[in-house]
Amino acid sequence: MQNLRFTKMNGAGNDFILLDNREGGISLDSAQIARLCNRHRGIGADGLLVVEKAQGKADWRMRYYNADGAEAEMCGNGARCFARFVHKLAPARNNTISFETPAGLITATLQNEAVSLGMSDPSPLAEALELDVAGQKLAVYSINTGVPHAIVFVDDLEGTDVAKVGAALRLHNHFQPRGTNANFVRQLGPQNLALRTYERGVEAETLACGTGVVASALTLAALTDVKSPVHVLVKGGDTLAVSFQRKGKRFTHVVLTGPADFVFEGTVTV
Repeated sequence: MQNLRFTKMNGAGNDFILLDNREGGISLDSAQIARLCNRHRGIGADGLLVVEKAQGKADWRMRYYNADGAEAEMCGNGARCFARFVHKLAPARNNTISFETPAGLITATLQNEAVSLGMSDPSPLAEALELDVAGQKLAVYSINTGVPHAIVFVDDLEGTDVAKVGAALRLHNHFQPRGTNANFVRQLGPQNLALRTYERGVEAETLACGTGVVASALTLAALTDVKSPVHVLVKGGDTLAVSFQRKGKRFTHVVLTGPADFVFEGTVTV
């Protein structure tokens, strides 16, 4: 048994448990992480973030685990929370922090309660495939913005059965063996989207998904040549901004800006 000091945070409603493991004394298995994230038997969260010492030239190392206890490469909303958390632990010069992730080096700039993330370069957008998903034919785009995302444009976003269709798309044979996150997008204007996301590892719709916001914004930009930035309204009611530069079919200098809020602190026995 070990007593863990934790901080609860959320980024646009996507909520996380954060742990300080700079000294390397915390070791949790996937079952323990899943229990901590359980909303009935634990603290409750969409995922868990751990601060570790960097292995390279970055300031820190970020480890991210989904609510099912499996480690993932990246989480955009979680990374913003991570940046504010480590800045509280050890204030950074010029409010800029760098950290290692399996998806690459991330740079965060703090702007009061908002954080801007310099994301790793995404993969090129894959052309739409017509897939049979939950008994209907859908045009599905795909792009990796640190983790894999599938994007479907819909006319009736509120009427979309995200739980059913999202689960079917997340587990579709085309995206095996690891599956994908499923995003349903409605364009609101030239540079504005509304988004709902079914998250892999949470296995449910979440109030926001940072890498899904980036994936959806870049998909729109690739298809319509929209100018940067693109503003994305998420299920939780917040609007996040995605800025970028474009070189042919590739996107570089991708920046995600949005809120990162402290909720509460506590101690839990594991």
